Amino acid sequence: MTRLSVEMLAADAPEPITSAGHAQLGIAVLAGIAVIVLLITKSKLHAFLALTIGSLALGAIAGAPLDKVLTSFSTGLGTTVAGVGVLIALGAVLGKMLADSGGADQIVDTILAKAGGRSMPWAMVLIASVIGLPLFFEVGIVLLIPVVLMVAKRGNYSVMRIGIPALAGLSVMHGLVPPHPGPLVAIDAVKADLGVTLALGVLVAIPTVIIAGPLFSRYAARWVDVPAPDRMIPQRAAEDLDKRPGFGATLFTILLPVILMLAKALVDIVVDDPENLVQRVFDVIGAPMIALLASVLVGIFTLLRPAGFSKERISPLVEKSLAPIAGILLIVGAGGGFKQTLIDTGVGQMVLDISKDWSIPALLLAWLIAVVIRLATGSATVATVSAAGLVAPLAADMSTTHAALLVLAIGAGSLFFSHVNDAGFWMVKEYFGLSVGQNIKTWSVMETIISVVAGGIVLLLSLVI
Repeated sequence: MTRLSVEMLAADAPEPITSAGHAQLGIAVLAGIAVIVLLITKSKLHAFLALTIGSLALGAIAGAPLDKVLTSFSTGLGTTVAGVGVLIALGAVLGKMLADSGGADQIVDTILAKAGGRSMPWAMVLIASVIGLPLFFEVGIVLLIPVVLMVAKRGNYSVMRIGIPALAGLSVMHGLVPPHPGPLVAIDAVKADLGVTLALGVLVAIPTVIIAGPLFSRYAARWVDVPAPDRMIPQRAAEDLDKRPGFGATLFTILLPVILMLAKALVDIVVDDPENLVQRVFDVIGAPMIALLASVLVGIFTLLRPAGFSKERISPLVEKSLAPIAGILLIVGAGGGFKQTLIDTGVGQMVLDISKDWSIPALLLAWLIAVVIRLATGSATVATVSAAGLVAPLAADMSTTHAALLVLAIGAGSLFFSHVNDAGFWMVKEYFGLSVGQNIKTWSVMETIISVVAGGIVLLLSLVI
């Protein structure tokens, strides 16, 4: 789908809170985004504050009453946090359980014991993709990079040959596959089906991660040949290996939410009867919150108990897992507030009016908008939530599969060319001991490959499904 029936949408569109014309709205959008970019990049202000101030600037320049702008922002923030906040929290708990129980180490050690030589980059991309499912990108880096460096050191591998596949696996999961925050927010914004988006996200992720990971790492290793920095290689204590969960139990716990959500999507397609008891049951157990909650509860018995965790240690673990996500929740919520401000000022309708006669596909437009915001702000999450707010009206008369592809197009665009305004850029640089130039030739290029390949696959899929 590349065109929209604007007349059909206009009847259902809410009355905008401003009477500004397209030119004024366009200026307001550019100014709002510019304020966010400058506050994040120049003033080093937290993205939550930048998004809040940018939303107010957008509304003021659009000529909207500030009390209505505040209402729009608060409504969007509350709706977004209500929609994805619990999912982010449950994902953080599951990730903490995986890390502290030694389950992540168990998966890493098991796969590496069966891999070697030319298969090692493929093993690393598999490890990162599996572990990256329930983990936030930054947590995944902290967890996996020491492992990458140990493997490179012990096996005498090029750091880039092992590291790029791991980074590609984490990044692709972060940008394309729910329950990561970015895809969840985009799914909520465009009203896409989570199960269908998850299935298509995995379909897009597999070839993308192969090209950007093991294949590109061959060239990255030639361009940048650096040894593993000793200061970053952890020394594991022997007792850390005494108690930890089994490989099968750990893998099952990680994949349980994905299995339940995919099962729901499959039953919805096969049964296609909302009154059917089987479909109603799967609609409940396959709901993201229930699926993640089930995984967390199962993890108590499959991850924590085998690792020797007593009942008294479980509650502190949950508390520690929730503290670091406060910033993420605020950024995601403020992004939702910015999105709602865009919609309520009439920017969404403006995008429809301007693009209705364009020949550019809606999916390509969504990808391009996400790319621009990513380059400007350095945040994949900010790019995703902002782009989703701008292009949400484009999904109004899309099919279920095309709405899911719109989410993936936004996610792909949000990963384009990480550079100096991205915190992930500096994390990778410091962990691998690279110069800025070396990091651009490896990490930044890898991110661009992911964005372009995933975006291209999404466009191809839109032609055949």
